[in-house]
Amino acid sequence: MRSSVAPSLQILFALADAAAELSRIAVCGAWERWLGPQRFGRHWALLQRSGWVAAPSTAGNLSRVLRLTAAGRLAAAGGRDPEAQWDRSWDGRWRVALFDIPEQRRALRVKLRRRLAELGFGYLQNSVWVSPDPCERLQALVRDLSGEAESFSFIEARPCAGETDADVVKGAWSFPAINRNYANYLEVLKHQPRRIDGVAARRSWLQVEWKAWLKAVRSDPLLPEPLLPTPYLGREAWRQRCSALRHLIRAG
Repeated sequence: MRSSVAPSLQILFALADAAAELSRIAVCGAWERWLGPQRFGRHWALLQRSGWVAAPSTAGNLSRVLRLTAAGRLAAAGGRDPEAQWDRSWDGRWRVALFDIPEQRRALRVKLRRRLAELGFGYLQNSVWVSPDPCERLQALVRDLSGEAESFSFIEARPCAGETDADVVKGAWSFPAINRNYANYLEVLKHQPRRIDGVAARRSWLQVEWKAWLKAVRSDPLLPEPLLPTPYLGREAWRQRCSALRHLIRAG
């Protein structure tokens, strides 16, 4: 997402938390209070082209009633819905990617590791990656390795030598680092500007909030609830983010 559009989407996210459909007057008013005049039309057009906002077909006047789409809500959350991720079911099995790709195919090895990280896999070793989720999206990437078990294997497994699922989580992801990112984000929330601070301060804070949230949530695999370690700051950070953005609008 373009960083210049992020504050606009944050404002819509906060407004949409209170109502499924929003009047153009309400949106424009909040927009101008937080981002200043002459920004509504330009940013609205960008959000529409991205498929993040729409006018409901049931509205009597399409130019006056707006809504944030499902894709828009997802984008405003950082690309993934944290609550849906935490609440998803887990079948108790780990998906393990094992690979030993020769140096001649180094580009494929780098691409594979990058894709595994994007899909939320954690790594026990550089060539042993794990995820609690089925991963059909990985199949297209490893099609070139089909039938080469010595180069790549994708298996389902359970710990069987005394290790626990908590041990797997601890080894595969650095939750101390993830919690530090969330702690830094929570610190940003403490410095939310007041109305008297002016548009420039609000706009600057929205950019800082967005960057801090993205850094935190993108470092987090958002594991299913049974696998979350203790301590874990992700849920509290998400709760406070929703609350802070709602307050942003009400206090505006």
